[in-house]
Amino acid sequence: MVNKVKKRKKQNLKSKKVIKNIILFLSGIILVLFGLFLFNEIWGNSSITKSDSSILADFEKKRDEAEIQAILNKMTLEEKIAQLFIVTPETLNAGKEVTIASKLTQENLIKYPVGGLIYFSKNIDSPEQIKTMISNTQMYSLGKTGIPMFISIDEEGGQVSRIANNSAFNVETFGNLSGIKSSKEAYKLGDTIGKYLKDYGFNLDYAPVADVYTNPKNLVVKYRAFSSDPKIVADYVAEETKGLNNNMIIAALKHFPGHGNTTSDSHYGYAVTYKTLDELRASELIPFEKGIATGAQIVMVSHISVPKVIGDNTPSSISKIMIQDILRNDLGFEGVVITDALNMRSISNQYTSKEASQMAIIAGADLLLMPENFQEAYNGLLDAVNNGEISQKRIDESIIRILKIKKNMLNW
Repeated sequence: MVNKVKKRKKQNLKSKKVIKNIILFLSGIILVLFGLFLFNEIWGNSSITKSDSSILADFEKKRDEAEIQAILNKMTLEEKIAQLFIVTPETLNAGKEVTIASKLTQENLIKYPVGGLIYFSKNIDSPEQIKTMISNTQMYSLGKTGIPMFISIDEEGGQVSRIANNSAFNVETFGNLSGIKSSKEAYKLGDTIGKYLKDYGFNLDYAPVADVYTNPKNLVVKYRAFSSDPKIVADYVAEETKGLNNNMIIAALKHFPGHGNTTSDSHYGYAVTYKTLDELRASELIPFEKGIATGAQIVMVSHISVPKVIGDNTPSSISKIMIQDILRNDLGFEGVVITDALNMRSISNQYTSKEASQMAIIAGADLLLMPENFQEAYNGLLDAVNNGEISQKRIDESIIRILKIKKNMLNW
């Protein structure tokens, strides 16, 4: 009798255990089904998803703006002025050729924490050398201000390629850009260049070339322009921009408002196009419009004179009409405007470094590339703000645009 009771108890315990397991199993199924229901309600509803994305984007935008404003508030006027310049590494090394980030480079970056550097073929020996030099230079900059530098280069592909035309680098090379024959090839150009520039430590490429080759006598961009058809140039510029951006390399469209119709080279002297604004809109400006719409965050303004638009021979890089009225207002560009190199003869033959830098900032430029005399240009801007010729607000507008790009693109 006792054995029967024990046996019945064991059976009851087993039954309870089975029932408990069944209940747990069913509960699990219910939870899974409920979870799927919630997922479908929240994520399957496009209007809710869109709303959530919009709220998140708005939150991130406000957060970034607050962080940028906090950084701006901590910066001295001297630091802000320095941030407006991109110079050669030799500028920070007493003019001596640079292939390493020297102690003198570090000392001068502490004194003049410039916004960025531009490297040329003479600065580039090998993959490891350039990586080390850039890494150390960035470390010096971050140690001073906490703000990373633009590390820039002219790597267009084809004729102008500081890395690809160096035999020490095993990277894919491209022929003249006039040989690019499809949007797919243009994207590959940007993607390929973007990948290896990122690997070596660069973050800004002065490309794509958005010039439309419309003057057969023009030797400046003959092999550097994609085409004489503005729509083809526009498509290829957009694709190359995507390729660069997808590798977190900042694309800088050049040479606004278009160097393809000139005959002279602004490196060596006065360059002019006699096109009207309507003629520019029908051709030269089309690639810039599409590049901007695609996501180009920097536009390089050339020193080309456009007298039928401006009314005189003022170079575009220091013209408020070209930068503010046309590039910003007409084309809707909200990013960073950089001048072409200010040591080019088209500028340095007519203006001092102080004059050119002041005029460019007043006209609406944000970044000043390679003034002939950096010290004079820097002090000239500092004096102009201190004596009221240029407002602190105007400087802050450029700094905010610069910091915004650095925040978004430099993993900062």
